[in-house]
Amino acid sequence: MASRILLARHGQTEWSLSGKHTGRTDIPLLDEGRRGAKLLGERLHRPPFEGLAEAEVRTSPLARARETCEIAGFGERATEWDTLMEWDYGAYEGMTPAEIQAVRPGWLIWRDGVPGGETLEAVTARADEVVAWARSEDRDVLVFAHGHILRAIGARWLGLPLDFASRIRLNPTSLSVLGWAYNAPAIETWNDTGHLTA
Repeated sequence: MASRILLARHGQTEWSLSGKHTGRTDIPLLDEGRRGAKLLGERLHRPPFEGLAEAEVRTSPLARARETCEIAGFGERATEWDTLMEWDYGAYEGMTPAEIQAVRPGWLIWRDGVPGGETLEAVTARADEVVAWARSEDRDVLVFAHGHILRAIGARWLGLPLDFASRIRLNPTSLSVLGWAYNAPAIETWNDTGHLTA
């Protein structure tokens, strides 16, 4: 069983800055996102992480996550994994929550899903696949991915339904650590962006 799974959200992009749902559209990092990725990498190479020399590293193949991984100094060690891709938002791709609410009042992605995109069940299954993989390892694992899939992984790590992810927000270039407490899955750190202001 893995001692920890470390979750790194990709750096800032034009669409994450404006709040647009960015699923499979391959948006590059902004300069701010590249700076954040560098600072995240510096943090992961200092104590207590020390470069996570024994950790297995995987990244979403989408450019914003892959570039974050590379700038952070883990590109050569990382394996691309489609399971870490962001939610396919279907008809809501590129729309802000406000734009979606204007046509579908009261909409909540974690409860209502998206038309023409990936189902709640499919997102849950992908998150469960990541959790099962992490728990099968006997060392730390580090993943670089996206806000909604990482929140889904957080919920499923805890054994909670997908809609719990609505309560655990993630900022760009944040670091979260999932581990164990009293022999049960636990959150050690969530949405930590201290490296961006240090």
